[in-house]
Amino acid sequence: MLVSLALLLLGALAAVVTPRLMARAEWPEREPVVALWVWQCVVAGVLLSFGLSMTFSAAAAWQAVRGQVFAPAPHAVVDAYALAAYGPWSAVMAVLLALGGVWTAAMLTREIHRAQLRRRQRRAELLVRSPLMPGEEPGSQRLVVLEGERPDAWWLPGAAPQLVITTAALGRLKGRQLDAVLAHEQGHANARHDWLLNCSAALASGFPQVPVFAAFRGEMHRLVELAADDVASRRFGRLTIALALVELNEDRGVFGPCPTPDASVPLRVSRLLAPAGRLTAGRRLRLTAAAALVPAIPLLVAVVPALSALG
Repeated sequence: MLVSLALLLLGALAAVVTPRLMARAEWPEREPVVALWVWQCVVAGVLLSFGLSMTFSAAAAWQAVRGQVFAPAPHAVVDAYALAAYGPWSAVMAVLLALGGVWTAAMLTREIHRAQLRRRQRRAELLVRSPLMPGEEPGSQRLVVLEGERPDAWWLPGAAPQLVITTAALGRLKGRQLDAVLAHEQGHANARHDWLLNCSAALASGFPQVPVFAAFRGEMHRLVELAADDVASRRFGRLTIALALVELNEDRGVFGPCPTPDASVPLRVSRLLAPAGRLTAGRRLRLTAAAALVPAIPLLVAVVPALSALG
């Protein structure tokens, strides 16, 4: 009984405390790639805690599940978990957690389906605006140039990601600014940021009252842009990508006093023009290792009774 409750409380504690700790931290803006890793590890730890809690509760409630979970285990290990003492509430707890798992899978499936529909729609619109030449295959063009009066550049995720840029952007970007913008979008494609955005959106829409999932979605949208900015700045310089962002967005009112949907762009430009120093390699390594331990904690809690019985 204690193992299931401990895992459940561990997952709930991480879901509530982590967003507050990360909101107070100043280092994620300096190391967005490390911050992305930390968030992924925390969410994985929360889901793993709930999943293991469901497994032990189900094993206590139903003999068939217990036989599958503890089939190769000695009797001393099974006795160490005291499954018979869980009581009738174990079945209720297992069912509720299982329903949460099914709902999570349904939300993720729905989000992936929606992303695929959006991708198909955008690719269909792209073919209308930029028809294929004879002999060309759909998706064979890594870079597509569109006729347009609005400067813009974006990437279409998929098996063959495509970078799209308008003629207005080509006319406005100067020098190596175009290369910096393409490197930014290529950074999104190489890191497969679309998967992070889809997963975070699925969890947040499925469990809007869970703080860690709502914060996960918000931070993913911010951190992936910062990470892509850093990819471009390492190749072409911070000033170059900052000026490119200004050129692409100055006609959209994002630099005015009124808030806009692209209000993060001025913050990104300010970060590029006045960068804070990166963390030391040692601290980055410690943060990465500490984050990797988060999913390991519920696993350790789950096996402690077994290790004690065997020891």
